[in-house]
Amino acid sequence: MEPSESVTSQESTVEEWTRALAESTGSPGGGAGTGVMLSVAASLTSMVAGYSEGDQVEAVRGRARALRSEALRLADEDATASRAFGAAFRLEKGPERDEAIRQASVDAAKSSAVLGERALQAIDDLAWLAENGNPALIADTVVAFGALRAAVAGARTNVSFDLASLRSAGTTLEEVREQHPDLWAAVQRLTSALERIDSLTAGIDDRAAPTDSI
Repeated sequence: MEPSESVTSQESTVEEWTRALAESTGSPGGGAGTGVMLSVAASLTSMVAGYSEGDQVEAVRGRARALRSEALRLADEDATASRAFGAAFRLEKGPERDEAIRQASVDAAKSSAVLGERALQAIDDLAWLAENGNPALIADTVVAFGALRAAVAGARTNVSFDLASLRSAGTTLEEVREQHPDLWAAVQRLTSALERIDSLTAGIDDRAAPTDSI
């Protein structure tokens, strides 16, 4: 077993996990990093909610706490998918390799799509905090948006890249879109989400960084 396989986002220290991420193994890689960034966003959402008041605070905090741990689990699942993805490309050229790449690409895309969908569901709660949360923690809210944006961007890029990897098995992009419409649509939803996050962040940046506008 490679050292990185014994490192998980759920059980390892930050130092151990980032050391494994720094190695040229691809597992953990960008997909697992996406899950960790989503967990950071959820953690900050929970913290800001804990300092805020309002009729939705407890529900927001409860969802954020659940997402924090779920995102770490999904990060580890993505690391497992990444290992299978890398192993497929190391096979000798031939039908077996083509099939392995096809299956690994689809599995990896599905793993990233799940992370992306969970990230999408977190936007509304953070948007609510931006408007109704404790104003003294607006900077933390912006940092949370940054982490959430990284998660959404990571999921979008990984789903798109994994789908495009199917071309290595002889599939055209048009065939990919026809065969995997849900995954293809996920890329579009995540792209739109990036625009929304950017808009939300821009709307509160003057409160978070007032000296920047002087």
